[in-house]
Amino acid sequence: MRLQFILSEIGIGLRRNLSMTVAVILVTFISLTFVGAAGLLQIQVSKLKDDWYGKVEVSVFLCPTGSPKVQCADGEATPEQIDAIRGLLASPELASEVQEVFFESKEEAFKAFQEYFKDQDWAQAIGVEHMQASFRVKLNDPERYEVVSDVLQGRPGVESVEDQRKIFDELFLVLNRASIMTVGLAVLMLVAATLLITVTIRLSALSRSRETGIMRLVGASNLFIQLPFMLEGAIAAGLGALLAGGGLWLGVKYIITDWLAGQIQWVPLVGLPDVLLVAPLLLAVAVVLALVASVVTLRRYMKV
Repeated sequence: MRLQFILSEIGIGLRRNLSMTVAVILVTFISLTFVGAAGLLQIQVSKLKDDWYGKVEVSVFLCPTGSPKVQCADGEATPEQIDAIRGLLASPELASEVQEVFFESKEEAFKAFQEYFKDQDWAQAIGVEHMQASFRVKLNDPERYEVVSDVLQGRPGVESVEDQRKIFDELFLVLNRASIMTVGLAVLMLVAATLLITVTIRLSALSRSRETGIMRLVGASNLFIQLPFMLEGAIAAGLGALLAGGGLWLGVKYIITDWLAGQIQWVPLVGLPDVLLVAPLLLAVAVVLALVASVVTLRRYMKV
């Protein structure tokens, strides 16, 4: 009987404030779509980091002829200097950091260069004497690049030590900033949704003040009187969250899975399982937000 009464009160409230309820659903839908998009963007960044950072290496470029660097003043790196660098990479100081070391001679670098640029006319003017020998060091933890750099940088025969992660840092910086902007917009929209929920609950409470007064006179508890109003807000916000989850699911399926994944196969992309991971969080955020807004509004405007 009580459940039937609560459901009927919810139905009455939603019908009386239909336009406001629709507004809450739409604003919640848009704001949570931004929140979900920001979450998926962060998942995408994590996937790229996990994939790319696992492949990048530290390049230790050896002194070529004519290098302006102080440590290269004696000319091209000598076999003794190369052996010393190889010994440092195998030393106890770096052995725990280094997973694999590959030495690329000038001749090997020239061969790779010819293979990459065999169709370019300008490449014909480049000879083996223009190449630079190097060590390619794969680390157990790419985040600890500084350890290797501190040991090798400035050593005789070493012109420079470069971390290939820098190639991707600019891209990740752009993605992170886009994610922050998306979160900022989402926060603004969530504030708007909260205010709308507050206004909707307030109007609903005012329109039913006579009924709530009678319920109070017959001994109904505060929770029993306020519960329909709280559920109205939660239902409206929940519908917005479901629409947001559905929109993200359609976007990921048709734009990323069905189209982009076929065009870009060398990059791990977010997929439908990621949407299923984000969608319940959106629903939880919507319901909690609506309940909190409802409780605050009812305590302030509803005298029972």
